[in-house]
Amino acid sequence: MIRKVMLIFLFLVSVFFLGAQNVTDAINSAEEFRLGVHAYNRFAYNEAILSFERALAFRPGEALILDWLGKAYYRSGFEDTALSQWRAALDAYGRNTGAGILTWSRIETVSNRRFLLPVANDETRYMGAGRYPGKYEEITLYRQPTSVLSENDGSVWVVAYGSNEIVRIDVNGVIRDRKRGPINGFDRPYDLARGIDGRMYLSEFRGGRVSILDSRGNWLAYIGSKGLRDGLFVGPQNLAVDEDGYLYVVEYGTRRISKFDPDGVFILSFGLKTSVFTGFLSPTGIAAYNGRIYVADSAAKAIYMFNPNGNYLGRLAVDGLKAPESLKSLSDGTLLAADANRILLIDTSSAIVRELGLAGGEKARITGVDMDRNGNVVAANFAAGEVSLLTRSDDHASGMFVQIRSIHTERFPIVTVELTVEDRLRRPIMGLDSNNFLITEGGMAVSEQNFLTPGYRYNGADVSIIVEHSEKTFNLRDDLGAAARDINRALGEMQNSKIVSLITAGAQPRRERHENSLETTVKGNASSFTARWRFDTALRLAATDLLNAAPKRSVVYIGSGNMGDLAFDQYSLSEMASYLANNGITFNAVIVGSGQVSSGIEYLCRETGGKAQALYRPQGIGEMIKSIANTPCGLYSFTFRSRLPTDFGRAWLPLEAEVYLMERSGRDSTGYFAPLE
Repeated sequence: MIRKVMLIFLFLVSVFFLGAQNVTDAINSAEEFRLGVHAYNRFAYNEAILSFERALAFRPGEALILDWLGKAYYRSGFEDTALSQWRAALDAYGRNTGAGILTWSRIETVSNRRFLLPVANDETRYMGAGRYPGKYEEITLYRQPTSVLSENDGSVWVVAYGSNEIVRIDVNGVIRDRKRGPINGFDRPYDLARGIDGRMYLSEFRGGRVSILDSRGNWLAYIGSKGLRDGLFVGPQNLAVDEDGYLYVVEYGTRRISKFDPDGVFILSFGLKTSVFTGFLSPTGIAAYNGRIYVADSAAKAIYMFNPNGNYLGRLAVDGLKAPESLKSLSDGTLLAADANRILLIDTSSAIVRELGLAGGEKARITGVDMDRNGNVVAANFAAGEVSLLTRSDDHASGMFVQIRSIHTERFPIVTVELTVEDRLRRPIMGLDSNNFLITEGGMAVSEQNFLTPGYRYNGADVSIIVEHSEKTFNLRDDLGAAARDINRALGEMQNSKIVSLITAGAQPRRERHENSLETTVKGNASSFTARWRFDTALRLAATDLLNAAPKRSVVYIGSGNMGDLAFDQYSLSEMASYLANNGITFNAVIVGSGQVSSGIEYLCRETGGKAQALYRPQGIGEMIKSIANTPCGLYSFTFRSRLPTDFGRAWLPLEAEVYLMERSGRDSTGYFAPLE
């Protein structure tokens, strides 16, 4: 009997202590989780990972902790590890729960995406996603659109031939601007093209001239007038600008192409019949890329090629054209073409044609086409009097990828939340405003919601510089200094722009003080140049310094273009690219000397939307640095007043964000802690 009582007593004692231990573990786990969330919102991702790992040690398999651990790994660039944590969280949440569905969607998106910038070179079809009608009930908004031109903020300029104006329409289909030219107005405007300096050119078919506009569409000056002589026009229509800023004008009346410098000074004309070229029958669309000028002929159902001097290079071997009317060169060198009601993608190297989709119904004549900054195909339907939008069919089905990036509670109950909106290919969705968002706490709309200036409107850039201190650059120290000087000068000519940090990449990459002696610091001393220089850790340092920087930010590498033997000693190339891309950081490279750009440098540029250019190229590197301010940015910020009880800073406060655009939507759900009281 005594033995039985003792056994019962020992059992009760063990249950008591196990229960106490469970309570202690829960308290410790909650505290580590709270610290991890605060670290994450300070962009201290390594610190957050350690806290979440400790929290899991106390509460193994806890879904919410696994979810946040995945987020911290994702922001750190370790996508495979992040996916592993999210899959474990999905199992713990359950696939049919609300949190499970969001986690599954995140896993699918991160697993499948491949690109960052607008592309159309895979096999996906494009389908109708909306339209900007020229008429609403009995109100005429614009008439007979002939051309479209995308803007960096996601909006598009529409050239309205019938109403003698250009109108700018935002992503929600709202007309935000309307320009009708100087006091005498535009006279049948037809096409619009952007110069490399930001100015725009507008052809006026009946006016027989080209108008020069500033970047906001305000009229500045005329190029040419009616006439048959060089520099004059008869029926100017389509326009193109090449990489050097030269303007090409298709003259329908004289069936020739006229070339002008950026200020409108006539250079030459070409396209008339010669011994090697039969001449145009009905020239329409024109595009310029990589030293070639492509001109469509709707009557001949052909695309012809010329060099910038007007010399005929041959016919692009494209079959099956019906009546091509518009050409637009994309960033990868392919041509976006409007052919009757078809939108085509043409590979200029292979002449392979792919039909992306159809714009409009039976009443369709597409005279202008472009790809907007959100990756949609935008088509001017002259016959229907409207602009059609086409989006990738998989984007249309999957919606948008919304991530709440950080939540700041220093001024609680006023809370600031930052979130990013992307498509499934990691391309930022730009042009959204307060009407596109719904922010809730625990399912209830927040109070005093205030939409802050979105990232795409930010007009500056922050830069971290990496300087390669290798054996290859030892004798190029003056070039390293010149590159740093040119970068600093370009940033000085921009608003809200600065160098955040300078990293010298030697055997032990280090942050350098550079306030008073940038060039001297960049050149370094002989002992700092070594074959054992470290690219990966230098890039990690430079990128980390930009995590809390301006919305437009970039790592700029100055070096030989060869990443060195120890480039991937600690971090893989894909991890480095993910760390940059997942935190909205572009990678640009300035190459000194005569070396070739390595495939790794090209990969980082391509995956983040940056460029690699030689220091002593004729145009210099200033425009590349200034272009960072035009980086696509899908970062949005809000403030609101929280109404939730905080339990002195220890209560988990749920937060949700939903985003709507046309027929697409996206959602993220997370939470935060108020400051301890």
